[in-house]
Amino acid sequence: MAFFSVIVPVYNRRDEVEDLLRSLTRQTDKDFEIILVEDGSTDPCEDIALRYAKELDLRYFYKDNEGRSIARNYGLEHATGRYFVFFDSDCVIPPDYFKTLGRELANNYVPCFGGPDAASDDFTDVQKAISFSMTSLLTTGGIRGGKVQMEKFVPRSFNMGYSREVYEKVGGFREMFSEDIDMSTRVRQAGFDIRLIRPAFVYHKRRTSISKFARQTYVFGMSRITLKLLYPDSLKVVHCLPAVFLAGCVLLLLLSLWKWWFILPILLYAAMLWVAALIETRSLKIACLAVATSFTQLCSYGWGFIKAWVWKILLRHGRDIDEEVAMRKGK
Repeated sequence: MAFFSVIVPVYNRRDEVEDLLRSLTRQTDKDFEIILVEDGSTDPCEDIALRYAKELDLRYFYKDNEGRSIARNYGLEHATGRYFVFFDSDCVIPPDYFKTLGRELANNYVPCFGGPDAASDDFTDVQKAISFSMTSLLTTGGIRGGKVQMEKFVPRSFNMGYSREVYEKVGGFREMFSEDIDMSTRVRQAGFDIRLIRPAFVYHKRRTSISKFARQTYVFGMSRITLKLLYPDSLKVVHCLPAVFLAGCVLLLLLSLWKWWFILPILLYAAMLWVAALIETRSLKIACLAVATSFTQLCSYGWGFIKAWVWKILLRHGRDIDEEVAMRKGK
């Protein structure tokens, strides 16, 4: 019986699944099983899974489409390991990941962990720019596992795990937006410790275009209000900053029509982003793209946050979780 059970939900991601499984064959420590749950894909990856099952301890399941959280829970029900690790299908795992994770847990065990993400050298320039905007202190405040953090670390579902003991007490994921934050909150409320294991990182492809990234971060902003309704004390100042940023940008742009120099703070911030991205990526093109993805992230998140705040808090049209699930399924 493997120590780790790796659970991956999949929906129409054949190429990504192949990259993920290929990276898992290269692990220096293979004390893990893989539970691949196809969530009603119209372009299933069963043939790919069967091919890699010759090299890996891999089980493939196909089920009707109900959402990624329900797919993860389906995988949990079939997992045999003592510790569960969750990846998204768009991740590539460095060769020493499980060796590193096993060593960290042996030296300083924790019932629940999360790890950071990074951009691989073979990612597209847009993906590298998005990775910068999602991890830079200038945009997220390090809340996703950066070296400096402005709030308590919360594991994300692209790279997180917890013990069977946690699962037996807390259960699986709730089908909702930001389900990983909800899960981490319930884990902490149940009395379990959570730790960021920084060396256990993954390469995360994220979205492949700025428009898709805008939609994703817009949903993130909306879901923060859902989390506030579930956990009233969960909303922190750092979560409100993108909304303040968006409002400030709109105000400065309007004022610049009167006096041009009101636009200078926006230009200064863009310059700071460009320099930081250039230092990190050593690419002029990626640095320019990073300015665009950073403004996209903050403004899209801020707009989703403001819209949900007005609708659910001010106008008191708060949806419960069942309604959120129905909205997600398009019902």
